Amino acid sequence: MTASTLPTVPAGVKLICVGASAGGVEALGVLLGGLPAGCQVAVAVVLHIPPRHTSRLAEVFQPRCKLPVKEVEDKEPVLAGCVYVAAPAYHMLVEPDHSFSLSCDEPVNHSRPSIDLLFESAAAAYGKQVLGIILTGASADGAVGLAAIRELGGAAWVQDPNDARVPAMPAAALAQAGADHVLTVRNMAQALSRLPARPQSFQADPPRQ
Repeated sequence: MTASTLPTVPAGVKLICVGASAGGVEALGVLLGGLPAGCQVAVAVVLHIPPRHTSRLAEVFQPRCKLPVKEVEDKEPVLAGCVYVAAPAYHMLVEPDHSFSLSCDEPVNHSRPSIDLLFESAAAAYGKQVLGIILTGASADGAVGLAAIRELGGAAWVQDPNDARVPAMPAAALAQAGADHVLTVRNMAQALSRLPARPQSFQADPPRQ
């Protein structure tokens, strides 16, 4: 795929939601690395990991990402230019006032956090201003949520199953929800790299004495 044939993130998108499972650390490292410094979207990531009291995902991804990466906190607002990683053992939801909430409700598709719940809540809160992305994984989590995003006017990108370390999750998403684009993770990163970014502040040289 050449630069001229890469898809563009639809105009007006304010939130990108990404779901991944088995093989997801590597794929997310590539994907998040494509985000340009100063881009004016928020990114919410659910990666299935074993439940435990602490997670180092933000530390793992930060060196690969030009945007700040943090583990999400309950009730914090969704801010442009930040990557939010779901906390272990909590569902990450997007509220109608564009803040996050954390839930200890029962697992969905044997997972907590659930990709489906993030996508469904984001679709309800943001409508056509959300882009859902499904990456590698071994379950069907995310397929229902991606369908909800598309039904409410949002866009959907799915990793090509042939490019995924574990193809079950993207294959399930394609079977149930379809996609606007089916891409390798590197092509996704290249497409994200073209997101508009806030101009860097310019500081003039001090006047000569």
